[in-house]
Amino acid sequence: MWGSKKWWSIVILALLALIPLAGFSARKPPKQAKTETVSDSADLVTGSKLSYEQMEKFLREGQIKKTKGTSKGITGSIHATLSDGKITHDVHITTIDEEKARFEGTRGVELNFRDTYKFNIAAWRLAKIIGLGAYVPMSIDRHYQGKGAAFTWWADNILMDEETHQKKKKKIEAPDIEAFNRQMYFVHVFDQLIYNVDRNLGNLLITKDWHLWLIDHTRAFRLYTTLENAKTLKKCDRVLLANLKTLTEPQLMAELKDYVRPGEIRGLLARRNLIVKYFESQPPDALYDLLKKP
Repeated sequence: MWGSKKWWSIVILALLALIPLAGFSARKPPKQAKTETVSDSADLVTGSKLSYEQMEKFLREGQIKKTKGTSKGITGSIHATLSDGKITHDVHITTIDEEKARFEGTRGVELNFRDTYKFNIAAWRLAKIIGLGAYVPMSIDRHYQGKGAAFTWWADNILMDEETHQKKKKKIEAPDIEAFNRQMYFVHVFDQLIYNVDRNLGNLLITKDWHLWLIDHTRAFRLYTTLENAKTLKKCDRVLLANLKTLTEPQLMAELKDYVRPGEIRGLLARRNLIVKYFESQPPDALYDLLKKP
């Protein structure tokens, strides 16, 4: 009987009938969302990764395939698509370079006013030095239509900007509010350091995994030796604070001299001193750990 073809057919059919049930009972649990760590690279639309050196080479040598104006801002910036034949990615091109002895804006009268693409480049270079390179998009100097310009890496996977987040706060909240707030503390420290007079909720971008990108710094790096608003300082990452302490004028001149002036660097260092002094006077819980040590 065991040798009967009919019997074997019955056995095989019975086993086949059980397979879906077995497959269901042995199904693996769904994969958890991948948590990205701070690194010296950026996810591309292709899903691959580039080092800072590769990103800079792409920004400098990629060919412009198409352009369009951006929907926000008053600087006439351009949203462009670059390609080097292997990689295609978008960039933000800024060419504004204005200077006025006296400027009257929404903040009132400002003397020695500068609004320049060069500050986007300086912001990226400074951010990299102090450990915030994963929060400020890479920006390099390059010519566009005969003008000096900043070509800035276009942040990917954007969920919304902070302006939209505030409007929808009751509907959309970060899955880890404390972790998100710790990124916001970066914003306050960085803006006080560079005396950014144009931070608004529209130039804080939030990715789908709730990573913050700080963009648009054309009205920063003022000459002032005081903080723009010390009340915004709440907490500071320990690595960031340690990196701030190591900044020197020769170091900053070497890195930023083509984009900011000596007086602007001296102003930055004076503000650095005030930021360090403030956090050194605060209780231990004013410091936290988010950034990785080099």
